[in-house]
Amino acid sequence: MDKNRIYRLVFASVYPLYIKKAEAKGRTKEEVDTIITWLTGYNKKTLQQQIDRKTDFETFFAEAPELHPNVSMITGLICGYRVEEIDDKLIQKIRYLDKLIDELAKGKAMDKILRK
Repeated sequence: MDKNRIYRLVFASVYPLYIKKAEAKGRTKEEVDTIITWLTGYNKKTLQQQIDRKTDFETFFAEAPELHPNVSMITGLICGYRVEEIDDKLIQKIRYLDKLIDELAKGKAMDKILRK
């Protein structure tokens, strides 16, 4: 895994892929946005600002207002790695987001995705 390449990956280039994945399974952009804002503490306006600025993932998570307190409840495999065991904190945050989007695409209820 090339960490430097992932750190420089522009969030705005991946965001449409999250939406596409969700919509392909009958879910919505609004649900994707809800997951992202839940995880990061951004609101709709500040999330859109990050997209418009084309920030990379490192900046996106560094500037996130606050990770949700229940983030430690996100567990399981993503891309062959257990998210709770990933040492690199930025990679872990990216994989948390990937995991939540995967759960959405698999039809999981939003209350369960948001660890309520």
